[in-house]
Amino acid sequence: MLRQGRISDPPEEEALIADERDRTRINEMIRLSPVRLVDADGSQVGIVPVEEALALARTRGLDLVEVAPTARPIVCKIMDWGKYRYEQEKKARLARRKEHQIEVKEIKFRPGVADHDFHTKLGLVRRFLEQGKHVKVTIMFRRREMRRPENGYEVLERIKEELSDLIRLERDAGPLEGRDLTMVLAPGRKTA
Repeated sequence: MLRQGRISDPPEEEALIADERDRTRINEMIRLSPVRLVDADGSQVGIVPVEEALALARTRGLDLVEVAPTARPIVCKIMDWGKYRYEQEKKARLARRKEHQIEVKEIKFRPGVADHDFHTKLGLVRRFLEQGKHVKVTIMFRRREMRRPENGYEVLERIKEELSDLIRLERDAGPLEGRDLTMVLAPGRKTA
């Protein structure tokens, strides 16, 4: 039997609720009074009613921003909110730019790969490694090929031999993962 009514909140509403919790209160959004006020230059003004703190911020053409909402009385600072938010976003952009992301390309082989196909795909692996990318080599098994996993290990060994001058082994082939056998190669000299 179906029940009528609301089953659960849609994901959009949950995201909005989470966003409101993370949002900093400014100006009229601050309702608790009194507040400990910090001036724009960082000096302590003291404990004042929220209306007085808001009036002081407005006379200077700045915003009243809640800095420590859990302290009692809450701590508010007079600052230019738009400029502060812009600087925070700028710092976040710079941090993301300095992150080093490794791009991993995947090349798939079959255990009974023909010589021409092997060399064509090996050329792709070589090109990706020369570009400085990591390469995940996957051997895909189907049906009866699963009975002879050693054929897949032979293909991986052949790849390692052909590229020994160009690779550093990031992760060697372990046991079968489902129907696949994988190995990760990184650019650089082989150290083992």
